[in-house]
Amino acid sequence: MNLDFLAVPMGMLVRLLYNMVSGIDSKYLSAYAISIIISTIIFKLAVLPLTLKQSKSMKKMQELSPKIQELQEKYGKDPQTLQRKQMELYKEANYSPFSGCLPLLIQFPILIAFFYVIRDPVKYVFMDQELFDTINRTFLWIKDLGFAENHIFENGVVNGLSMGGMSLPFLGYALPVLAVITGVITYLTTKMTAQPSLNEQQASTQRTMSMMMPIMIFVFSIQFPAGLALYWVVSNLFQLVQQYIVLNSSKNPKEELK
Repeated sequence: MNLDFLAVPMGMLVRLLYNMVSGIDSKYLSAYAISIIISTIIFKLAVLPLTLKQSKSMKKMQELSPKIQELQEKYGKDPQTLQRKQMELYKEANYSPFSGCLPLLIQFPILIAFFYVIRDPVKYVFMDQELFDTINRTFLWIKDLGFAENHIFENGVVNGLSMGGMSLPFLGYALPVLAVITGVITYLTTKMTAQPSLNEQQASTQRTMSMMMPIMIFVFSIQFPAGLALYWVVSNLFQLVQQYIVLNSSKNPKEELK
């Protein structure tokens, strides 16, 4: 799927932001890092109405889960009756089981396009490898966001928290703190969005996903440029706060979500 029609304007936004903040470029916080952080926040704000709709739909489903489980226990041997009773419950609660799907489908290509931009800034942001090679790309302990966090440069400098002469298996000499943070935040976000009162099969699948997703994100974070891990950290932090607010937004959420 070619998403250049989305990735190109997103890359232009990152470049615009970079030009705007280039004056505050510093040794430990580069303008490039700042532009990634700001553009990620702008992206999350742009899709906020969609994510709120999806979150509210999920919250409503959480409220209905105990009743759905009761129906499953009562009519589990009669699929047609179970389906009819579930539809009656959805209608009574003014809930559509597909209401959370459309926002997710709309967000997905935008998310992937932004992923392309951060993964390949030379193509979508700076349009020039030589220019990209000359800019400062530091972020706190990371020397260059254009490389993986555990990358070791030709001069022996480590792109991450140095562990001195101690060799860490598979990680060179760098401790990939940003990748670890990304995995932890992904785990917390997954747990927060978990639906209660599911049947055993669904609960088992959910537990597996809640463990696999953080591991996958961690592995990706130490494989891809550290700029992508920074994007994931900011994006997931935003989502974590957003989800917490939505799930604790009112004393009478059932009325709010109708």
